[in-house]
Amino acid sequence: MIEPIVIIGGTGPQGRGLALRWAKAGETVIIGSRDAKRAEATAEEIRQKVGPAAHISGLGNADACAAAELYVLTVPFEGQAELLKTLKPAMKSGSILIDATVPLAAAVGGRPSRVLGVWQGSAAQQTAELVPKEVTVVGAFHNVSAGLLNGDAEIDCDVIVCSDDDKARRIASHLAEKIPGIRALDGGKLENCRIVEQITALLITLNIRHKVHSAGIRITGLPPHAGK
Repeated sequence: MIEPIVIIGGTGPQGRGLALRWAKAGETVIIGSRDAKRAEATAEEIRQKVGPAAHISGLGNADACAAAELYVLTVPFEGQAELLKTLKPAMKSGSILIDATVPLAAAVGGRPSRVLGVWQGSAAQQTAELVPKEVTVVGAFHNVSAGLLNGDAEIDCDVIVCSDDDKARRIASHLAEKIPGIRALDGGKLENCRIVEQITALLITLNIRHKVHSAGIRITGLPPHAGK
């Protein structure tokens, strides 16, 4: 079992799906939200699906951050910067933040199949500038379908994990592989998130063209031990 996982923005489709999958895997999950009552209601919905033994609860975002040292950020890009500035005092020194944010153009009224330019290079790099220096940032879970996460089937998808810190990358990879069907791959430095985030826009285009909600990625040609 990994230490408690705080999902910031855990009431949205992606956050809810990750919470469901990790609760099923026996992890302790804290759903964070601007509205603590909404977070509690989402936690209860997941508990009803997983069973009474599920270790899941809901808190306001700041209280959730204060309760653990492993955070997963699953908020729309337009709210990312403001939220992180608000939560900065609550984040513990030495904690890890896994950022799944994608700067889709839909954040400013544009097409969801296009990525916005971010001055820092990527949404994850922007996060690294906004959180305390003692918080390590990892980029992961950008390319996993929220619809599939909220289901029961295995997910045929690789998760590319990027960070400047090897330990944080390993922790995020271990979390990813708690979800049946997912393989975590070391994507190198955090700066590589600028590439990984753009893949999401491509997947959205494929979903639209083929009228599905399940497009993911698999990297082929790697040795059998890749991701281990």
